[in-house]
Amino acid sequence: MPDMKEDLKQRAAELGFVLSGVAAAASPGRLSALNRWLDSGFHGEMSYLETRREAYQHPNSIVDGCRSLLMLALPYDSSGAKEQASKIARYARGQNDYHDIIHARLKRLKTWLLEREPRAKVRGIVDTAPLLEREFAEIAGLGWVAKNTMLINRRWGSYFFLAAILTDIELTPDTPHEKSFCGTCTACLDSCPTNAFPEPFVLDATKCISYQTIENRDEVAKEVKPHFHDWMFGCDICQEVCPWNKHPKECDSELLPEQESFNPVELLELTEEEFRERFRKTPFWRPRRRGMLRNAILSVGAQKLPGAISALQRLLRDEEELLRMSAAWSLMQLDAQSHQVALQAALVKEDSPEVRENLRELLGRAEQA
Repeated sequence: MPDMKEDLKQRAAELGFVLSGVAAAASPGRLSALNRWLDSGFHGEMSYLETRREAYQHPNSIVDGCRSLLMLALPYDSSGAKEQASKIARYARGQNDYHDIIHARLKRLKTWLLEREPRAKVRGIVDTAPLLEREFAEIAGLGWVAKNTMLINRRWGSYFFLAAILTDIELTPDTPHEKSFCGTCTACLDSCPTNAFPEPFVLDATKCISYQTIENRDEVAKEVKPHFHDWMFGCDICQEVCPWNKHPKECDSELLPEQESFNPVELLELTEEEFRERFRKTPFWRPRRRGMLRNAILSVGAQKLPGAISALQRLLRDEEELLRMSAAWSLMQLDAQSHQVALQAALVKEDSPEVRENLRELLGRAEQA
């Protein structure tokens, strides 16, 4: 249905999707690479990836009888953040959760398609279904999968969301993007402060700042903590250094940034109710207050922000074990000698064996310094 395809792509463009392309439903070529990645444990605590391993074998797991995928791209803010406080990954700077924005547009695209093919099966998805979006986007001609595992387009760089319409309608596939324009460049791999890329095209999520600030709900790995620095939610380092992202691109109007950074000290003062009211419909709700406060605590410690001392000392008595441990670590980053007394006092009152062990380790390091 070439005419249907072109009309569908035109409607997608009217809805703000700057890139679109059709891929035939098939078993992904990188399925074996996904299995090796999972077997290596690079997915960390993202157990949903492991439990849905079989579902990635074919888009039929999402839409029974799926024959075509319309892959779509929606650009988000690509401008640099101001050098202040703690930074937020560009994709999360809008005032609303991008899932809500994109799902609303996919619903309109689905309605348009069903008006023309009422008996068709159609489903729109945004990064929550078991689909290797970047591979299918490459097959649909949207760009190439780069060494940092991101999809890159020569016109739009990599600062865009991927979405898809899956259907049992047979649409004429577009020409796959078969050439990589990364060349010999390894800037993305070399710039990662936590060495999260064991090799090109492979990401060890457990070492990635984005994973640690969003997906990891517990204590952050020791080797990653010092590298939080001014990142508090996500990380864009491997995209910032990419030559294809050198020039800022146009941002979708609904995704314009509301804020580029946080004052992490201010965040430490938010109650559960205040946090919910401010962030319930934003990407920051995913790690909840517990995770965001942990990120803020580690960020002020990595940046050595003295204005956070009183808040950190108060957090040594927080009901959350994770926050007590994080506060202790940050205080020792600010000034180990000055805060030994506070940690000793916290150790005497601490009931949790895990937190007690953590405090003893920090104090032991301070004595050896």
